[in-house]
Amino acid sequence: MDGNGGCFPSFIQSSKPYIAMISLQFGYAGMNIITKVSLNRGMSHYVLVVYRHAFATAAIAPFALVLERKIRPKITYPVFMQLFVLGLLGPVIDQNFYYAGLKFTSPTFSCAMSNMLPAMTFVMAVLCRMEKLEMKKVRCQAKLIGTIVTVAGAMLMTLYKGNIISFPWSTHSNNTNNASSATNNEDKDWLKGSILLILATFAWASFFIIQAVTQKRYQAPLSLTAIVCFLGTLQSIAVTFVMEHKPAAWTIGWDMNLLAAAYAGIVSSSLAYYIQGLVMQKTGPVFVTAFSPLMMIVVAVMGSFILAEKIYLGGVLGAVLIVMGLYSVLWGKYKEYKEKEAESFKIPQAIKGTTATTGDITAGLQDIEIQKSTQPNPKE
Repeated sequence: MDGNGGCFPSFIQSSKPYIAMISLQFGYAGMNIITKVSLNRGMSHYVLVVYRHAFATAAIAPFALVLERKIRPKITYPVFMQLFVLGLLGPVIDQNFYYAGLKFTSPTFSCAMSNMLPAMTFVMAVLCRMEKLEMKKVRCQAKLIGTIVTVAGAMLMTLYKGNIISFPWSTHSNNTNNASSATNNEDKDWLKGSILLILATFAWASFFIIQAVTQKRYQAPLSLTAIVCFLGTLQSIAVTFVMEHKPAAWTIGWDMNLLAAAYAGIVSSSLAYYIQGLVMQKTGPVFVTAFSPLMMIVVAVMGSFILAEKIYLGGVLGAVLIVMGLYSVLWGKYKEYKEKEAESFKIPQAIKGTTATTGDITAGLQDIEIQKSTQPNPKE
């Protein structure tokens, strides 16, 4: 009874990282849709980044001040530089480039391009020796093949369209928005948007790697998130003053622009940074980024509802490949977790063996000699 009773709590505990990361993908998907609407209405992506991280700082800072007042470590100069770089990579470089690429393309296309994130993070983690690439082991082969298949699925969604798949909820909305969709497609610079999205993905992968290193030195996840958001706000303000020369660009009212900034700041920045940090401590950066392909599938479905985006056959086939690649990566991570868990059980036994007394060792040697003397000699 005790063994059976302990299975369910153990299952819930082991499922928390998966539930957290899947929930984050739905949060990111909502951010993509709302932000796209706001950018289409003329909001500057530089100003959006500033307001987003101002909301994020205001949301997470009170919890950090209260809950971590006794455990918050001192900020040394190396830690501050890492926090400064995190603020530069995440809030400034990643999000400005991503929003600019989103403005030039579409939410589904942007999510498809960002699915290079697992591959970039995996390669960077191997180069930084955070992930061991042992190709003789099946789990490493599964992670590598899964990453390649995931990227292939994302590229298939981008390069191959195929026939339009009609859904009951999108039949009427497609007819009413054909003219506006054609006009918007003429104004999109897909090449420029693709380059910006690739740079944003590289910055995002670098953010995950440095965040994993910083958490080992600064073990206060709420405070770390609040500081990164605050530094990102200051850096974004400096960038916006340089790039935006119209004071009217800073104007924001009770409209979609305010919703986009508040939603992105509270959900996609403060909560996301904190949850990702907690999951990363247990699983590593590759596990966190492996869930990003799910966001594209959610955005494709939500886009067909809200933005009347057309779903193509290539998108469905690419989504199937992404799910297969994602399962392969997670299977490899699961096997790696089981190996580490098995090694952790062996270590106490080895330590216990080294603490044996001289008498125990002598008695053991005597037992071996007795066993040898009682065994028959094969030469007889």
